Amino acid sequence: MRISAAQRTENENRIRAAMDRLLRGEIPPGGKCDIKTLANEAAVDRTAFYGTRPYAHLRVEFERRVQALHDAGEIPDPREARISRLKAENAKLRERLTQSEHTVDELTDFRGQALVRLAAQHEEIIRLREAAAGTARVSHLPAPRTTVIGSCS
Repeated sequence: MRISAAQRTENENRIRAAMDRLLRGEIPPGGKCDIKTLANEAAVDRTAFYGTRPYAHLRVEFERRVQALHDAGEIPDPREARISRLKAENAKLRERLTQSEHTVDELTDFRGQALVRLAAQHEEIIRLREAAAGTARVSHLPAPRTTVIGSCS
């Protein structure tokens, strides 16, 4: 079905208005910042944006403007912005987890080394005590007396 020049101009105006709304972040519920939503918002058949169809140039313009916003660090679709934020947060948490695992590994190694050193020191103390018990020159001190502090009678 052919449309008149006036209808085509009216459709293009509706498409451009819908394009501006989407790029400002006014995304309808359940929609995205994409051609499908643009077609729905402008009440135009989506297939008119592809190939040699009448609004293919508007699809190219829309995609170029969306890419320019992405390159500038702006994301018009709040859903996409949330996904990007969550991906960044996920990457940050994964890095923290990796760092924590590395720290735990280092502390586990340190604990193992400390236990080995303590065992070696304990063995050395036992050996020295046995060597000291075998010599006669070592005298043992008497056990300390325990004095009871009593009351005066």
